[in-house]
Amino acid sequence: MNIPAELKYTKDHEWIKIEGDVATVGITDFAQGELGDIVYVEVETVEETLDKDEVFGTVEAVKTVSDLFLPLSGEIIAFNEALEDAPETVNEDPYGAGWMIKIQLNNPAEVDGLLDQAAYKALIGA
Repeated sequence: MNIPAELKYTKDHEWIKIEGDVATVGITDFAQGELGDIVYVEVETVEETLDKDEVFGTVEAVKTVSDLFLPLSGEIIAFNEALEDAPETVNEDPYGAGWMIKIQLNNPAEVDGLLDQAAYKALIGA
């Protein structure tokens, strides 16, 4: 299972890549594996400012629909529109082309509350 060391993680199985005051967010390899074949990603919160842990969208797989929770407070400044035509990219490349949103951070100190690689591995028993 792929769990890159340079990323941060949440208990909701999302990964976060921090670049300055912008965070890129997607779901982890573990999450996409648990969900199965992803058929739809919906994010209707672009240009909205949300608090940490608010729902920013949903991911739909063959078996289930799961809410996506914002890992850090901020404004959603981008959605990966390529996922509209190719949602399976999340299964194929969850840490690369399968990214979901970018957030302009409101409170960079919240990053300290995220999990590192070791803590996420412990969470999922890897």
